[in-house]
Amino acid sequence: MAVAVDRFTAADYNLTARTPDGSGSGWSSRSFNELRMIDPAKLAASAIEKAAMSKNPTAIEPGKYTVVLEPAASAGLISFMMFSFDAREADEGRSFLSKKGGGNKLGEQVYDRRVNISADPWDPEAPVFPWDGEGMPREKMQIVKDGKVVSLQYSRYWAQKQGKRPVADIGNLLMAGGDKSTAQLVAGTQKGILVTRTWYIRMVDPQTVLLTGLTRDGTFYIENGQIKHPVKNFRFNESPVIMLNNIEELGKPVRVQGDESNLLMMIPPMKLRDFTFTSLSDAV
Repeated sequence: MAVAVDRFTAADYNLTARTPDGSGSGWSSRSFNELRMIDPAKLAASAIEKAAMSKNPTAIEPGKYTVVLEPAASAGLISFMMFSFDAREADEGRSFLSKKGGGNKLGEQVYDRRVNISADPWDPEAPVFPWDGEGMPREKMQIVKDGKVVSLQYSRYWAQKQGKRPVADIGNLLMAGGDKSTAQLVAGTQKGILVTRTWYIRMVDPQTVLLTGLTRDGTFYIENGQIKHPVKNFRFNESPVIMLNNIEELGKPVRVQGDESNLLMMIPPMKLRDFTFTSLSDAV
């Protein structure tokens, strides 16, 4: 019997701060390879500042808005989308990567050309175990290149059935971006909504990856490049596939540990047009 051993460290820090009256909430989180890289005081100050800023939010009409999503806000949506990169689901017509009339969309343009997604278990900023839950070896691989789908995951069973090479489940997700921070994306936004975080995300339609969920822990109205005031949280109905076709600008990727999956991700802040908010939420 073959035995494989691997060892690595990971440190995650999450903090939620609430105002005494309960109307404001702020959240901060960082994930690193080493505990010494986390600055709890800085993260606490950020969460407290955002909680104070989000106090007594204003209700605005739901609709389609330009949004600036912090990396944690888009991580949950993107991780749900990655569940559909399974070759069997695509070949059997059960995912957004299923092709009309049969087959899958491998090699097709699915996203904006600025979308580049890869996986690499040895990435120095987001390393993961070099094998998946089935014991298959992970590998460095491009998944989306210039908006085209270039890789799918093949289980041993489906690979044998289709005459393909088995491909392990990915353990991390590395999305390329630019060099701007969230604050710099906000500064370049005429009118829009800043979203700190999304949560309670659920699948509505797997064939379009239509998701529903809520914003939380700091949602703000942007005007003339400045945060003007806090707004009540929204319920959104949005597909990350559509989202990644409505890119205005991508910022600098940061390491995020997703709430909705075990994926370790490097995700950029994103400025997107026509993000769909469907109703208001009383949650903070």
